[in-house]
Amino acid sequence: MHDIRVLGQTGAGFGRVLTDDALAFVAGLHREFNERRHELLSLRLKHQEELDVGGEFDFLAETADIRSGEWSVRPAPRDLTDRRCEITGPTNRKMVINALNCGARVFMADFEDSNSPTWTNMIDGQINLMDAIRRQIDFVAETGKSYTLSESPATLMVRPRGWHLNERHLEIDGEPISGSLFDFGLFFFHNAKELVARGSGPYFYLPKLESHLEARLWNDVFVHAQEQLGIELGTIRATVLIETISAAFEMEEILYELRDHSGGLNAGRWDYIFSIIKKNRNREGFALPDRGQIVMTVPFMRAYTELLIKTCHKRGAFALGGMAAFIPSRSDAEVNRIAFEKVREDKTREAADGCDGTWVAHPDLVPLVTEIFDDVLGDAPNQLAKQRPEVTVTADDLTTFVVEGGTITERGVRQNVDVAIQYIASWLRGTGAAAIYNLMEDAATAEISRSQIWQWLRSGSSTAEGDAITPAYVRKIAEEETDRLRDELGDATYDGARFGDALRLFTDVALADEFPDFLTLPAYEILEN
Repeated sequence: MHDIRVLGQTGAGFGRVLTDDALAFVAGLHREFNERRHELLSLRLKHQEELDVGGEFDFLAETADIRSGEWSVRPAPRDLTDRRCEITGPTNRKMVINALNCGARVFMADFEDSNSPTWTNMIDGQINLMDAIRRQIDFVAETGKSYTLSESPATLMVRPRGWHLNERHLEIDGEPISGSLFDFGLFFFHNAKELVARGSGPYFYLPKLESHLEARLWNDVFVHAQEQLGIELGTIRATVLIETISAAFEMEEILYELRDHSGGLNAGRWDYIFSIIKKNRNREGFALPDRGQIVMTVPFMRAYTELLIKTCHKRGAFALGGMAAFIPSRSDAEVNRIAFEKVREDKTREAADGCDGTWVAHPDLVPLVTEIFDDVLGDAPNQLAKQRPEVTVTADDLTTFVVEGGTITERGVRQNVDVAIQYIASWLRGTGAAAIYNLMEDAATAEISRSQIWQWLRSGSSTAEGDAITPAYVRKIAEEETDRLRDELGDATYDGARFGDALRLFTDVALADEFPDFLTLPAYEILEN
């Protein structure tokens, strides 16, 4: 254990998670797989270099036999056959109880985009999930209201951090451990056998994958972990978020690599658009319109989701739709009416297309979305039988980034600046799921917001109102938006809420000469605890 160093402070209950055996287990994962992780991260950089000199996206010639072959993923376990409505959120204690109780079929407990990775959040989250699995979780709010787990909670899934992130509070042999291996390893070590004993299993969502080789690494991690704990191979199930454009060209290969452990694919919308901007960052003149105009019916987004459904059902895997992030208002019925109409339209389209389920961010959306999928599914648990042979998606369909009538507006610039700064401030305060303007925002929103500003600057774009988007223009709007926040909140609240740090970080990444791959990397350096 002398080569394993816990650098984070010890809090209440931390000893339950950071046991010698658990630390030895995650250290074993690090020593076995971290070198390969770094090699794959280097391949991401190499791919970007190829795109920067005119390379194009295409389906891989070397894996054509996988795409044309006859194979399928392992059938789903009983408690993952019906996923018509899934709710997502961070791992704080109240959220875990409410999400498991809300009537959704699945709760994805999130250590990634809707979580701020303070050391306390990461370890408390593990404690909360351990307690929930053992039906020992409760919570009493400051108001005195008590929260306990229902008799029939949702099936639990866990999203660890992506391959690119480290956990700086645990060093193995002098280097920080991968956030992915840390989150996965601790959860698996403490809960896999307990979950199996209770008739479920260790189920995961995998974020930010960029290739089937990264899925292969996860599969090897799964095999190793199951062998180490004496758990039957194939017990782990993992659903991959297709939220990078490179992964969209390798959907079948990703399913193939995980075929004994696959839970399907999910359409991660905001991160997917962020990835499009990031990968095309050095393409001359490239600029997408306001993010609010890049809806799921624009051709390249439609192609992506249609291909995902066809691919999944061809291989016997589940296809999950994107996030409905609306937070119902307690006081404005008109806001709710408009938002619910949009949610209904979006989810009705997903269900009709063949999605087996979809995501929501708030419990009040669960009844609406469940009803929509009930109408399509009837007594069936899913739509695996709905094949889509009529769907043909080409590389051009996925990469013709045209939004008919799309514009860049002052409102769009201002919205990106405002929401990004508000979200970054929340993240730096330790809250990764932030309610902003009746939407539950996570890191993906901040990523697409700051990347659009960078893209518009890089491409020399102007707003529809005729203003050139320059660094001075962006700084002016950022100052106006933060001045407005200061006026609304008051000096003391504003100063204590890390808006100044958020403003500096936002302008650093949005106005940088070179595109920072992830906002969360520099943000993590100034995250307290």
